[in-house]
Amino acid sequence: MDVERPELSIAVQRAPGETVLKLAGEIDMLTAARLSNAVSDVLTEPPTRIVLDMAGVTFCDSQGLGTLVVLSRKASRAQSVLMLTNVGDFLQRVLDITGLRSALMVR
Repeated sequence: MDVERPELSIAVQRAPGETVLKLAGEIDMLTAARLSNAVSDVLTEPPTRIVLDMAGVTFCDSQGLGTLVVLSRKASRAQSVLMLTNVGDFLQRVLDITGLRSALMVR
């Protein structure tokens, strides 16, 4: 059985002190591991700041939210800061409702 998989595209842009990951698609059970791996790759040589550009994110489930929190902690341990930017209204509400807004840095 071939299940249509929602894609998550991740474009990495490195600059001095900052790496931006432009995300597009869905962050969920099927794609959270890809995001995790992408951030882990960046953390092999940790920049001062990792920015997740959420402008293209259409959906984020509980697994996706959990992954964001885990990645934020992982970045902190590597002396880096994980920051979310261009967070849409839908995700902003989800972060408020779940109380995760305080656990994540949103710019």
